[in-house]
Amino acid sequence: MFRGTTAINLDAKGRLTIPTRYRDLLRQQCQGQLVCTLDMSLPCLLLYTLPQWQLIEQKLNGLSDFIEDERVVKRLLLGNARDCEMDRNGRVLLSTPLRGLANLDKKLMMVGQVNKFELWDESTWSAQMQRDLQRVQAIDFETSE
Repeated sequence: MFRGTTAINLDAKGRLTIPTRYRDLLRQQCQGQLVCTLDMSLPCLLLYTLPQWQLIEQKLNGLSDFIEDERVVKRLLLGNARDCEMDRNGRVLLSTPLRGLANLDKKLMMVGQVNKFELWDESTWSAQMQRDLQRVQAIDFETSE
């Protein structure tokens, strides 16, 4: 569904414009209703269609409120989740707190991950790509299944 990396900009109001190639698909699949939350392990945001996010919520609902690690996961993902609706011009408003958590300023990278997008600060994305490439180059694929 969502793949590829696209450079995009945030406007002065904190809105990003969804690339044209995804707009019709997003309108068909979720009427432009999206949910944005933080990534728990990387400095980026995650942007889901509402139906995909509802699947995540069902899984999170199954976690315990009495096991601290599970409570932390719920708190981070659900507590930071924000509904976002794509407007008729294909723009989505990102909340100020979420933008701050991922250090998003003006220049972003939107990275398709099949069922969601990652939203990265452009320079953070470049540094992450370098780390990922170095990591992959160190893998011995011949001995891996």
